Amino acid sequence: MPSQAPISPEQCTTQLKALGEQIRTQRKALRLSATVTAEAAGLSRVTLHRIEKGEPSVTMGAWCNAMAALGMDLQARTGTQETPAAAPDRAGWIPARVALADYPQLRALAWQVHGTDILTPAEALGIYERNARHLDMEAMPAHEKTLLDALRLALPPTAQSTGASDAV
Repeated sequence: MPSQAPISPEQCTTQLKALGEQIRTQRKALRLSATVTAEAAGLSRVTLHRIEKGEPSVTMGAWCNAMAALGMDLQARTGTQETPAAAPDRAGWIPARVALADYPQLRALAWQVHGTDILTPAEALGIYERNARHLDMEAMPAHEKTLLDALRLALPPTAQSTGASDAV
């Protein structure tokens, strides 16, 4: 059962609802289902729904996970600051879906995956970890190295990991 919402000033309630709407809009713009997005964020679908409604009882970590899964970032600013014009740094960002066609070594490692061209981040990391001995880091494109580093940073190691990924 969800925790009881704290008593919030009207301004906070309005800001949380606006942020929840931005998260929902981003998810819809990326054409992602709530289930896929929640899985990528490590949340339940119900928690994602509560975030999109702007409920203040959801933990800050859950809000940040949902935003990270959608390529968004959270920045605190004072009311007098202007919004920065610079593009956000996307280091550590992982996509909600990993397209096999975009990552040649992952595609080669995922030869046994039939019927889909898209994996969840957890599935992609599992394939990388289980097949780490077959990775050629020298030949891996920079964008694929970035993905692998981000997956390792954002997701916990899988139970099937043999420790071989530490050598990569």
